[in-house]
This record gives sequence, C-alpha cells and structure tokens, in this order.
Amino acid sequence: MGKQRKPKSKCCNDRPRCGRCPIRMLKEGTLPEGYTVKRRKLVKTKKLAA
Repeated sequence: MGKQRKPKSKCCNDRPRCGRCPIRMLKEGTLPEGYTVKRRKLVKTKKLAA
C-alpha cells in the first residue's frame, strides 16, 4: 500500500480539484477515518461514547 496523503484543511475552489482536496478525497472515499467535510472545510467527527 502507498502512503496516505493528508488532506488540506480547506478547499481552494480550483478546477480541476487538486489531489489533496478534502471534497475530492471525500467523494473518492480516501478521506482518513474520523474526518468529514463541512462548508468546504475539513473537520473531525465526534467520537461516540461506547
């Protein structure tokens, strides 16, 4: 397996999307676990109490 890239913290609105764009990574399913995108910004998801 290759090394996983860290996404940018904010989408820069370029077209075509860069390889580290959080929106692109979310669509492709390559966004690291525990992260999501809200309003073009990368945010951590809350951990559920077990």
